[in-house]
Amino acid sequence: MSVREPLIHPTKPGPVGFQSAQEQRQLRWKRWSRNNGASIMMSLPAILLIFVFAYLPMFGIIIAFKEYRFDKGIFGSDWIGLTNFKFLFGSDVAWRITRNTLMMNMLFIVTGTITNILVALLMNEVQGKLRAKFYQTFMFLPHFLSWVVVGYFAFAFLSVDNGMLNKVLALFGVDSIAWYREPDYWPVILIVVTLWKGIGYGSIFYLAIMLSISPELYEAAKMDGAGKLQQIWYITFPHLVPVIIILTLFAVSGIFRADFGLFFNVTRDQATLYPTTDVIDTFVYRALRQMNDLGMSAAAGVYQSIVGFFLVLSANWLVRRFDPDKALF
Repeated sequence: MSVREPLIHPTKPGPVGFQSAQEQRQLRWKRWSRNNGASIMMSLPAILLIFVFAYLPMFGIIIAFKEYRFDKGIFGSDWIGLTNFKFLFGSDVAWRITRNTLMMNMLFIVTGTITNILVALLMNEVQGKLRAKFYQTFMFLPHFLSWVVVGYFAFAFLSVDNGMLNKVLALFGVDSIAWYREPDYWPVILIVVTLWKGIGYGSIFYLAIMLSISPELYEAAKMDGAGKLQQIWYITFPHLVPVIIILTLFAVSGIFRADFGLFFNVTRDQATLYPTTDVIDTFVYRALRQMNDLGMSAAAGVYQSIVGFFLVLSANWLVRRFDPDKALF
């Protein structure tokens, strides 16, 4: 019996029903492009933005290990190793600025998360579309104010002679307080200012998640006799947990980076407040302004980035230990 020869395609080499490896790769590429091409094109501007402003500047890390001079450039400046880091850690205020940076950012993360969730819960209960839009706009406006403007607002509120807060205290028989000479009050003041400025923006993420929850879940809970607090605890909060974890991990990554505008403008760079308000960023700025040493400033940035990187890995590892599905990676 003779073997029947396969039918040959008139234009493509090889038997009908068989594809070469190159044709299979082309087919897979066309299928992938058809399914993901639009998404890639939409995300391309964000990818370019991150590449230009986040990844390209990483080559400048070499400045931290050099005695940078503008006339010699980055690669022409003399290599000095860890000398810039010795200046940062060898100063007598190294412990103070590290402690203040960590403590204040931890307080911002905890108070900000709790307050943003509470505000989002309240906004979710507002009846009437027009009323909800008004409240959202009213709370969102401070987010667009610069820290310079906020600093003047704080000064008008805390001024010794004409400050609104001292006038209110005078109505209750309390003597005026020189707020800009009392460092013990400022952790609380900075927390209040940060919450006032960022609460509208921060609550948006949680409010968006709440609005995406199916109303049928709440209706079923009501039929089972669940009260409002029980609905929040057993329905709303579980939906918010993944977002809380992700935003907290992002915040932890920047826990060694203080908001320079907040700590410099709101405190008006008062030396009497340094025991509680002096952070790494403000210290580096003053050192750079006085010594004009760009290498030391770069060393502080490298220190902050490395510590933040390992903090994110540690926090993500801790989340993965308890619930792998909620880890960021």
